[in-house]
Amino acid sequence: MLRGMKLYNYFRSSASYRVRIALALKQLPYDYMPIHLLKGEHRKAGFGALSADSFVPLLEDQGQYLSQSMAIIEYLDEVHPTPPLLPPDALGRARVRALAQSVACDIHPLNNLRVLKYLVRELKVTEEAKNEWYRHWCREGLQALERQLERAGSGRYCYGDSPTLADCCLVPQVANALRFEVSIATLPRVAGIFEACMQHPAFEAADPARCPDAE
Repeated sequence: MLRGMKLYNYFRSSASYRVRIALALKQLPYDYMPIHLLKGEHRKAGFGALSADSFVPLLEDQGQYLSQSMAIIEYLDEVHPTPPLLPPDALGRARVRALAQSVACDIHPLNNLRVLKYLVRELKVTEEAKNEWYRHWCREGLQALERQLERAGSGRYCYGDSPTLADCCLVPQVANALRFEVSIATLPRVAGIFEACMQHPAFEAADPARCPDAE
């Protein structure tokens, strides 16, 4: 008998949050496996034996281990195609992936926990300077995303009136931005989509505050 899915993740990890949203949108059950990044649990031998890069999220499904949030979400979309998280046409898929990658590749890496820790521990940057680094790159990235969304056309979500991969990426990044006091008041499309998503039960279910390891 095939085992159920397990998601190794940390409640405050943006990448983990993306996958939780996708799982909730598809109403897929899974076992929640907490890995505390601040306590260094991702670097311990037990988790290292499962994850080659020692990152979260890590999805275990049918005896296989999958890393990288974007790859995990596309895997889920192929194996469990309803509801779809990518449009049916090639152009639509390219546009959704571009929006998602603007967050996952341009904004998130510069604000990642290990980057922020390196700034403080190795480069001796002050806490306030570290936070300003975060706010600067987050603002720049979200402004670029706002311009892309304006060109993408109208819709309740990032692309049309149904949540997609892009929304799975946008919500965790905006949630983090607000936590670090980055205003989105001048970003009407970003703010409107975030508000629409947070009214959706799947996004509400995936909220970090509702995770078993939330602090």
